[in-house]
Amino acid sequence: MSQETDISIDSYRYNLPAEAIAKHPLPHRDGSRLLVYREGEVAHCNFRELPDQLPEDSWLVFNNTRVIQARLKFTKSTGAAIEVFCLEPEDPAEHQLSFESMHSCTWRCMVGNAKKWKSGSISLTTRIEGVDVRVNANCLEKGDEGFVIRFQWAEAGCSFAEIIESAGSTPIPPYLNRSADLSDKQRYQTIYSKDLGSVAAPTAGLHFTEGMMRKLAERGINSQELTLHVGAGTFVPVKNENAREHAMHAELVTVSRAFLEHWAGQATLPVAVGTTSTRSMETIYWLGVKIISGESLSQEGTEFRQWDNESLPDDISLKDSMKALIGWCKENKLDQFRFTTSLMIVPGYRFRSIRGMITNFHQPGSTLLLLIAALIGEDWRQIYQSALDHSYRFLSYGDSSLLLPGSPD
Repeated sequence: MSQETDISIDSYRYNLPAEAIAKHPLPHRDGSRLLVYREGEVAHCNFRELPDQLPEDSWLVFNNTRVIQARLKFTKSTGAAIEVFCLEPEDPAEHQLSFESMHSCTWRCMVGNAKKWKSGSISLTTRIEGVDVRVNANCLEKGDEGFVIRFQWAEAGCSFAEIIESAGSTPIPPYLNRSADLSDKQRYQTIYSKDLGSVAAPTAGLHFTEGMMRKLAERGINSQELTLHVGAGTFVPVKNENAREHAMHAELVTVSRAFLEHWAGQATLPVAVGTTSTRSMETIYWLGVKIISGESLSQEGTEFRQWDNESLPDDISLKDSMKALIGWCKENKLDQFRFTTSLMIVPGYRFRSIRGMITNFHQPGSTLLLLIAALIGEDWRQIYQSALDHSYRFLSYGDSSLLLPGSPD
């Protein structure tokens, strides 16, 4: 299989006026608008009407990752302010173990005002359950992919999860051009978020409410969950003229065998809630293809690289892929497994795992927009222009769309 055709990123740009970018969430999550694209036709409604817009035999897949309060404000002994943005754990490398750490842990981070931090410790103090907790940070390594920083604290019974929840601030997207406020801590988080680890929200899910979930269930539209921890790479623009030269950052995915078995037992493909759910499910398909092709997966976490799919057979059915992956889980006695994915979905890609997607409106020239164009083709221009003409709100806190391109090939 090969799709090594240059992709001009200029073909995936559009004019996004600053006033179209939603700087703050609406008062009510489900008060957003919903653009519905169904087999070439565009309609406009409210997000509360989603259950009535979904096909009757639909089921949904959500990404249940939880955003961490990733921005920590430290000071040097001189008083200089240093912001540390936690990206991903290094030691312990597993998210849950790192958050459960009681005295120290190491993370890969970005650092603001780094020029003023040549050496030595920086510190912050936060109050947790009536006790002042002092946290020291030391830089162990500086590299192209960020700083490796060791956090240490002496107070007994205090976890790193409690520290960042107390001392950190919400890592809202940089294009909002504002500081996070208290409302972001709750609103830049889906109502079904569970597993700490993301530094950006899976924003397609921000529109869902408890009432919406009940309404979906009443209509017989069930849902399943997986976890992809969204990294800061989601905001990295495609700077190369040829989009294929853009380097995708790896993101950690966790999926249960029960999820795979549910998926394999469905008569229809799901509607994915967001690009993160979509990339996870497409990668899962390719992992099954790897097994069928005689490649081995790692129980500790297989790495699926950016263009791995292009060297794999493209004629294996989803059913056969699922059967192979479920069999591998049973053989290795795994109730869940983890993998990292750098899969980049670009125009020309053929989707195997979904019938449609619920998603927000994305930045011009972004990898997310390339994924949308891969799903619906050149109609993305019609959709985005219609949204602009009807004064939709764009990006993370913006309005939503339901994309149903029709049956896959």
